[in-house]
Amino acid sequence: MTTNVALAARATAFAALHTPTAPLALANAWDVAGARIVEATGAPAVATTSAGVAWSLGSPDGDALARDRALDLVARVVSAVSVPVTADIEGGFGADPAAVGETVTGVIAAGAVGINIEDGHRDPAEQIERLAAARAAADAAGVPLYINARIDTYLRGFGESATRLDDTLARASAYLRAGATGIFVPGVLDPDTVAELAKGIDAPLNILLGPDAPTVAALGALGVSRVSLGSWVAEAAYALVRRAAEELISEGTYGALADSLPYGELNSLLKG
Repeated sequence: MTTNVALAARATAFAALHTPTAPLALANAWDVAGARIVEATGAPAVATTSAGVAWSLGSPDGDALARDRALDLVARVVSAVSVPVTADIEGGFGADPAAVGETVTGVIAAGAVGINIEDGHRDPAEQIERLAAARAAADAAGVPLYINARIDTYLRGFGESATRLDDTLARASAYLRAGATGIFVPGVLDPDTVAELAKGIDAPLNILLGPDAPTVAALGALGVSRVSLGSWVAEAAYALVRRAAEELISEGTYGALADSLPYGELNSLLKG
């Protein structure tokens, strides 16, 4: 089992990967095979996607998955790769700050060195308490856990558009004071807005990518230190499942399978 001293060193190394000079680019995985594939591309870290994990385990995304099932998946991913792992823990898998702290203790026991935790519809004051509990649990374990605080103002369209930037910056400042390490603002790709966020947030900024997003290099030039694909990879994979099934049923053909990974290559990744 990895000691907390070793985890602390790994967490420090993971935090150092966050730089706009070469933004940390994360293709989020949801199972061991996907994590191994991501690692094999040369990725310096692996991130889980809460949506992909929940879907693969038969639950909807959005705090419906049981904590123990989520932590079990994190532990299996950590054991399967040699690079640092950061886990998306949705809203923290807990009804109150104390429960969030218990989740973070479990994340560290599973061997992950980072988390994503979202505010969603919660009042910022409540989220501050939850982030403080997460940091306290990490401190108690002696691990400088990378807490990536997700702010959903843009993703969910909270408030008036004219005041959304200021609201996001205010939340970011409060979340950082509560113990967050970095800030994740999904739902925004406009270069001017991204640049204002990077300028106004005194911590690494994470942006969610998508098919129409600027390149990683372009986002880095705007001050972004981390980019992630979130649930997009899982969504694309499940779209392939549907295309293959529909083609098989309606046409009796198999063209959707043309670009599949070779069986031997995929199987070999699970032998190590």
